[in-house]
Amino acid sequence: MFFFMPMYSILLIYIGAAIIPAMILMRYIYKMDTYEKEPPALLWSLIWCGVLAALVSIVLEIIGEGLLGLTKLDKDSPLYSIVTAFFVVAVVEEGTKYFFMARKTWNDPNFNYSFDGIVYAAFTSLGFAAFENVKYVFNYGLSVAFPRAILAIPGHLGFSVVFGFFYGRARKAADYGRDGQKVADLILGYVCAVFLHGFYDSCAMIQTSGSTIVFVAFVAIMYVVIYFLIRHESDHNAPV
Repeated sequence: MFFFMPMYSILLIYIGAAIIPAMILMRYIYKMDTYEKEPPALLWSLIWCGVLAALVSIVLEIIGEGLLGLTKLDKDSPLYSIVTAFFVVAVVEEGTKYFFMARKTWNDPNFNYSFDGIVYAAFTSLGFAAFENVKYVFNYGLSVAFPRAILAIPGHLGFSVVFGFFYGRARKAADYGRDGQKVADLILGYVCAVFLHGFYDSCAMIQTSGSTIVFVAFVAIMYVVIYFLIRHESDHNAPV
């Protein structure tokens, strides 16, 4: 069918398949922000922060995998997959996303409600996921678009909502002069996001029947928990 379509139409189909799932989730998060919608310019800048984080992550992950290759770990072993998932992919990707997000939003006057932390983290992470998805769709074709739309992109949203939950609380703690609580919230948010991301990737990378069952159960539980966390935080949104 594609042989009879102009090249630009094919490109639009590929790009649309890659980014539309992220756009749908961004719209959902935006609608759940019921107090003082964030400025579109700020949200667009966070999407581009996510893209920048993805580019930086590519370089850092190459370095991390190179260093891991110097160890005596068997590349075909489950342990190698677990170490890669947690200490290369998750540590790097969650770190770059929230490094650029924090630089853009921490002192922004629009950061004045607790749910804003979730909005900022989600838009940054979904910008990251959209860029990553474009890369996968162009490399492997449209066959990967659907599974990534229901797994990878919502997965990135899930990790980000957890960090955003703590990020909003850290901002409130900072405003009240509770520096110890601020640091604890930021660290806990990052560690939780890394754990979720690392566990997700570990199960996906090991690729045994047992890991697949754990992966499906983990994803289902995470989606339910994240859905109710978003609803709760939207309903109990409070000034910081």
